Amino acid sequence: MAFKLSMGEYWPGQSFLHRMDPRAKVACMLALMVSVFFVHTLPQLVLSWAVALALITLSRVPVAKVLQSVRPVVAMLTILGVCNLLLVRAGQTLVSLGPLTITTGGAWAAVLYSLRLVAAVIAAALLLLTTTPTQLTDAFDAALAPLSRIGLPGHELAMVFSLMLRFIPTLADEASAILDAQTARGGALAEGSPVQRVKAVVPVIVALLASSLRHANGLSRALDARCYEGGAARGHWHPLRMATSDWLALVATAAYVALLIALA
Repeated sequence: MAFKLSMGEYWPGQSFLHRMDPRAKVACMLALMVSVFFVHTLPQLVLSWAVALALITLSRVPVAKVLQSVRPVVAMLTILGVCNLLLVRAGQTLVSLGPLTITTGGAWAAVLYSLRLVAAVIAAALLLLTTTPTQLTDAFDAALAPLSRIGLPGHELAMVFSLMLRFIPTLADEASAILDAQTARGGALAEGSPVQRVKAVVPVIVALLASSLRHANGLSRALDARCYEGGAARGHWHPLRMATSDWLALVATAAYVALLIALA
């Protein structure tokens, strides 16, 4: 059984997005992701998608790779769109077949909520595709540094977040291998009654949990061997420096958000 989760994988490259300072990149992408929730009109939706397509071009990541990264989320958003289409009854009636009624408000809600969330997911996928886990750790470490000044574990929170992103592809590969092993033993999840399918999931979850604990144990040993100590002051082999292009990217993001608000 094929199971591939590419969200969280890094795609090597030398594009503008790859070269950006991770702090500026995270700030820009978070602003883009949050701004889509303020999209309510057609001009705003067109603008948000124009920016999303421009980011794909700037990243130089193959379109097929981006689509592969967002495919699981798009499937869920498609279901959400169908629910909005059938359940929202605002506006004029377009189709009425017994209990099934489709209105202009339902059609617009299905299009609006699905497309704007897909734009946000594309921004998140491009952030992960163009930023290494180490760069993400440095960016979030810098963002959470003020927490350390008041006694909170800012660096540790940033590191945990980075490790979570790092092990998403690893655990996906482990799940794929476990599912293939179960299928070879005659325990395919796609066969049998619903009850049998649910029971077949239990061995997969147990094996995946055991694999996760093994990875966690190996990681703890590696950190201990490297004398890692939380909260200790440490330097960077490649110190982060904001370039002119990074400041321009922040200005362009602020201009986009302002234009988005103006189009409301």
